[in-house]
Amino acid sequence: MAVPILLYHHIGTPPKAGIPGRSNYVTVEKFTRQMHVLKRIGFQGLSLKEAMPYIRGQKKGKVAAITFDDGFLSVYQDAMPVLDELGFSATNFFVSSRMGLDNSWDNERSQRDKIMTFDEMRDWAAHGHEVGGHTLDHLHLKDIPLEEAKHQITENKHQLEKELGTSIISFAYPFGDENEAIQSIVKNAGYSFAVTTVKSRAHGNEGDFELPRHSIRRNDTILHFLAKCLLR
Repeated sequence: MAVPILLYHHIGTPPKAGIPGRSNYVTVEKFTRQMHVLKRIGFQGLSLKEAMPYIRGQKKGKVAAITFDDGFLSVYQDAMPVLDELGFSATNFFVSSRMGLDNSWDNERSQRDKIMTFDEMRDWAAHGHEVGGHTLDHLHLKDIPLEEAKHQITENKHQLEKELGTSIISFAYPFGDENEAIQSIVKNAGYSFAVTTVKSRAHGNEGDFELPRHSIRRNDTILHFLAKCLLR
């Protein structure tokens, strides 16, 4: 059975029309409804690490992997209580140089939103959720020299593991920017799998370092959401 890997960024009120990145905001109300619908139709929400045996066909069951990119504070404040209430787990991919700061990597006209601190990241993990890597500075990895890409990937992993006190095995490519050379660096850094922004459910025939995800957008109706979970 194909496994949907869902991608969220911000949970909260979208900025006004015309602001770049507006589609990446899902309101708390809409997110809550989506998670309750997921539960109602028989899905268990899991972190990427927990979902991998289902994606690989080693376990059977109706599961969805829930992922968040960038480590925004809104996920900690507004999404985590919903996940905890439903008994779901999720993965958050962190940009380690920006902890406690904001999304400075986005378009200069984009809204700036707070990133979790390391303490909040540790509490996220203490609630049973997964911490994943997302580079030091959220750069386009294909646009920089491979040595710099290696530094971005490996140092991010080291920083997060030092702060967390345990190993991390999941990675997300910033902007979905990857190729075979970048995949190789991620694998050699000690990660077990990585997610892209390719739009599809995971069917089990993808490589562990090119897993697809469905991005959940601001204007997705509940039917759009269900199609991403069940059909595409």
